[in-house]
Amino acid sequence: MMEKKQAMTGQQAYVKLTALCARSEHCQHDMLEKMRQWGVSEEEQAEVMQRLVGERYVDDGRFARAFVLDKVRYNKWGRRKVEQALWMKHIDKAVATEALDAVDDSEYLDILRPLLKQKRKSTKAQSEYELNRKLVRFAISRGFTMDIIKQCIDAADEDEFLD
Repeated sequence: MMEKKQAMTGQQAYVKLTALCARSEHCQHDMLEKMRQWGVSEEEQAEVMQRLVGERYVDDGRFARAFVLDKVRYNKWGRRKVEQALWMKHIDKAVATEALDAVDDSEYLDILRPLLKQKRKSTKAQSEYELNRKLVRFAISRGFTMDIIKQCIDAADEDEFLD
């Protein structure tokens, strides 16, 4: 027979979470979720969170800045997709907007251009219009905004005339 797992105390959760936060950035939502899974009581969760934030182990602003840079530079996500991911992590809208605004549009352009160039080579289409439509759909699925997509596609079309 399976025996029921003992719920973790607030102190045990605190020790585990500080070790976790020392290795990488985490947001308050992730920490609360972990404590819920471990069966930590509501009031102990609140105490542990207050302590983690007070001792600066958890800082949603710092987390948001690191998260945005990671997702943009390494996962090659656009602003919309990163914004949605931050929303799902319950990051305050003002904090998320500040972190997102730190990334310049030129950085999104530098990421999207090679992605579209690669996608253009592997996309089959009957016409230039259909090809561009498929490229736009691809870029939107990666979370890029329409103004960034339009700049990249317009630039790609101009480049073809130069070749």
